[in-house]
Amino acid sequence: MHMHDAGLWNAQYQSIRAATLALAEPLSDEDCGAQSMPDASPVKWHLAHTTWFFETFILERFEPDFEPFHPAFRVLFNSYYNGVGEKHPRPKRGLLTRPSMAEVQAYRANVDARIAALVGRVVGADAHASLAGLLTLGLQHEQQHQELIVTDVKHLLAQNPMAPAYRSAATGGERAQWMAGPASAAATWRRFEGGICEVGHCGEGFCFDNELPRHKTFIAPFEIASRLVTNGEYLAFVEAGGYGDAALWLAEAWDWLDAQRIDAPLYWRRESAGWSTFTLHGQQALDPGAPVMHLSFYEADAYARWAGARLPTEAEWEHAASHSGAALEQLAGACWQWTSSSYAPYPGFHPAEGAIGEYNGKFMVNQYVLRGGSFATPPGHTRTSYRNFFPAGARWQFTGLRLAR
Repeated sequence: MHMHDAGLWNAQYQSIRAATLALAEPLSDEDCGAQSMPDASPVKWHLAHTTWFFETFILERFEPDFEPFHPAFRVLFNSYYNGVGEKHPRPKRGLLTRPSMAEVQAYRANVDARIAALVGRVVGADAHASLAGLLTLGLQHEQQHQELIVTDVKHLLAQNPMAPAYRSAATGGERAQWMAGPASAAATWRRFEGGICEVGHCGEGFCFDNELPRHKTFIAPFEIASRLVTNGEYLAFVEAGGYGDAALWLAEAWDWLDAQRIDAPLYWRRESAGWSTFTLHGQQALDPGAPVMHLSFYEADAYARWAGARLPTEAEWEHAASHSGAALEQLAGACWQWTSSSYAPYPGFHPAEGAIGEYNGKFMVNQYVLRGGSFATPPGHTRTSYRNFFPAGARWQFTGLRLAR
């Protein structure tokens, strides 16, 4: 899209920005201000930070006579961009009772109006290309935060003994999405011959820098499961004493289980009538046919070992997803899938210049790659080459697993 399609740009911008506000709609101001743990951020912070991105990286650069909406916001709502300057400590985002939710809404409206004016006014081919690239990145960044809003809200509401629902099951969410792509009764193995394969983004569309460059890699013949592991299958591992068998767990994982006193997936609860789990619709009986979610890499790895299999590498996953046709179910739209691959740069990777280059590259340490996408990932946001990444102990994201061997 070129800037002469100003109307198209504005429509796309407004649609994505409106989708973020819609996620906050069922929540009270109190809901939006609280932070349940250092890894999660308040909804109010997400609403402000995504706006800060457009103000800092686009308006500050392109707007004539730029003035910030509020001079303090540059520090308050910076996440991790050291090149931009100071930032507020991440674990203290929930202490920002000011600005109020109403002020953050006003901040969004102000920046949205200024972006719309800018899109219709920018002249010069270089400025067009540069602005188009930054707008695209800003909107992709906002979509990432849309999923984070859902995961962070779920974690927050789960801390409440009343098990409040974020929204009713009728308005969409976890159950509605699972039913959209039901798993076949039994998982089957799909074989791939591998060989010298191409991995990484190809084509004209948008991708993040960590998906490049496309490169050749060798993949030995392998098999991958046709669908994700279900709650029922994972429950068998729990009830077989899987969490108590040190032979199944990596040493660091075993220490993690012990330190955190973990004996089941996040949000699972053992009750007299059986197992239940906290969902976006409140506390629900565990659905045995739904994909198991909220697993750490440690748990996914231990389950795979118990099942006589392993996690796929990210190259195997991408190769299978690219060449499977309809043979693999639930590639996206259910939950993210752990791989056994450390999050590392592809051969020849170069981050972008300046603060924007801090987007992905500097996180390439002590994280594992997840592939696919979840029911909370905005439609059209993911690709087969998309590389999500989290530390091995992270469980609050919608993370599950697919077996390989």
